[in-house]
Amino acid sequence: MAIGWRGVFPAVTTQLRADLSIDLADTQRVVDDLIRDGVTGVIALGTVGENNSLEYDEKVSVLSAIVEVVAGRVPVLTGVSEYDTRRAVRYAQAAEKIGADGLMLLPPMVYVPQPHELVAHFKGVANNTALPIMLYNNPPAYRTVIDKAVLTELVDTPNIVCVKESAPDTRRFTDFRNHFGDRYVLFAGLDDVALEGLYLGAQGWVSGLTNAFPQESVELVRAFERGDHAKALEIYRWFMPLLHLDAEHDLVQSIKLAEEVMGRGSERVLPPRLPLIGERRAEVIAMVEKAAATRPTIQVAKAA
Repeated sequence: MAIGWRGVFPAVTTQLRADLSIDLADTQRVVDDLIRDGVTGVIALGTVGENNSLEYDEKVSVLSAIVEVVAGRVPVLTGVSEYDTRRAVRYAQAAEKIGADGLMLLPPMVYVPQPHELVAHFKGVANNTALPIMLYNNPPAYRTVIDKAVLTELVDTPNIVCVKESAPDTRRFTDFRNHFGDRYVLFAGLDDVALEGLYLGAQGWVSGLTNAFPQESVELVRAFERGDHAKALEIYRWFMPLLHLDAEHDLVQSIKLAEEVMGRGSERVLPPRLPLIGERRAEVIAMVEKAAATRPTIQVAKAA
């Protein structure tokens, strides 16, 4: 199955009102702003979109609103992050009906499957949808490893087409490329090793901090693609203190706070998460403000 996914795919935030009800209109505004700033795809309802804090009907509403506002301008993938295969299939089929362009499929939540169980979960979803699938590998967060043995068992599943690699060990990009050739499209999924991933064969970047600094994120990848490695490194080094936030336990609160400081969204989060407080809050605000005050010079090319 051929796909054209490449570039910067922010894992977008789900915006909330003061009473913590979902603000669909503001979620649409945030997504539209990102597209106008040049991102090349959107991940709805990933970790940063607080997928596992939402009810099924809320997920359907948020995804429907995002697909509506994107209106085909860029691909829309949605996180499939469920406790079991039945729930994952149900949501995947709903996403297909809504008009999503693909799925970002996570391992089962809570239960850590054996490799053959993980393969069965992925096949169970893939065999019940026609949508192309990006598998999400993030062992530090989910305690499950999508390794070469698992991917070998999935080679003949045609709509499993992509791997979002969020393990901090960048050797995996080379190992996957050497073992599978171009069978799987690779995406960098951990912000603070994104440029390393691009150098090692990733075709795109699923990003968290793009929500706060989309223009710089887009220019980082564009600079790399056109061979302007000096500019890519300049942006990456400027960005790195913030990119480290994506690897922390409180990444959702930190990214949404960064959005608010930059005037792009609200820091409100759904319990059990709570907005950052105390020294951590002050630290993140100071980091964002410093980044805003020292932004590198870039050529901004906004999307229509």
